[in-house]
Amino acid sequence: MNNETLFVASEIQELESLLASIPEENVIDRMSLEARLATARETLSSLPPQRDNQKVKLVFRGKPVLGSRGISADFSAKATSVFSDAFAAVAATLSEGLRSDMGPIPDRDKNQLFITGTAIGSFGFEFELPENDREPLFPDEMTKAQEAMLKVESLFKLAAEGSDDEVAEVVEEIHPRAVKKVHEFLDLLVQQQAWCALEFADRSFRYKDGAQVKKSCERLKDDNIQEGEEIFTGEFQGILPASRTFEFRLQDQNTPPLKGRIDKTIENPDVLNREWLHKPATVKFSVMRVGQGRPRYMLKNLHDLKS
Repeated sequence: MNNETLFVASEIQELESLLASIPEENVIDRMSLEARLATARETLSSLPPQRDNQKVKLVFRGKPVLGSRGISADFSAKATSVFSDAFAAVAATLSEGLRSDMGPIPDRDKNQLFITGTAIGSFGFEFELPENDREPLFPDEMTKAQEAMLKVESLFKLAAEGSDDEVAEVVEEIHPRAVKKVHEFLDLLVQQQAWCALEFADRSFRYKDGAQVKKSCERLKDDNIQEGEEIFTGEFQGILPASRTFEFRLQDQNTPPLKGRIDKTIENPDVLNREWLHKPATVKFSVMRVGQGRPRYMLKNLHDLKS
């Protein structure tokens, strides 16, 4: 809820409380308050509707937690900080701001989570997502902050229960540094013999125990996510600029075409349709594989294309 909405809502609550304390027969005393209340309600109704999917609950269990009574101060401080860093890194990726493995996370201040209360269940915290600079054009469209939190929840769930290819699909969409930040959070839980549950919007995922957290942590380690570059010769068979996907047929016509993605750093993917479609080319793709999953290809730079 933004500051203006909070102010008007608080004013309405105060005016309603004052009116409740004044007898109905005191007409003159009530008139001014009723007029102010009507104006405040009209103002509130004219403000942009507040999105419901702004609250996040992160609940912990395990060694640092005393049932629903409390949690280790040292653990909670570290856990909330590392979780917030992971969210900020994923959010920066989706905003095309995270392009380096080192240095400060871009727009860290804009992507801060705010602790607004404690979460009931075991013991944990309720966060509020940062307000987004750009409001969605359509009611069902997500803000970047909401999309980033869904990516974090997906990584938790798929690393615990999904296939290597399902994990790779999420990893492919965010920067390796953001994946490392999520891994750091899970690694902290492993070290502290803790596990967690994450609830956001209509999605939720709960780790069963510390062993499941350890499994997720292992799958997001650098050793299990293999990345490199390979050079291929062939031709592009099709490019979809909106979805940033391509098909590239190798010179050996007996093999299926490679399917991959076009990096966000390439501002106008349609140039591939204009200049490279069905033309012989040598291209360098970034190749990523999670565990035993299939390789996933990405074109990161137009300079990696040669006739």
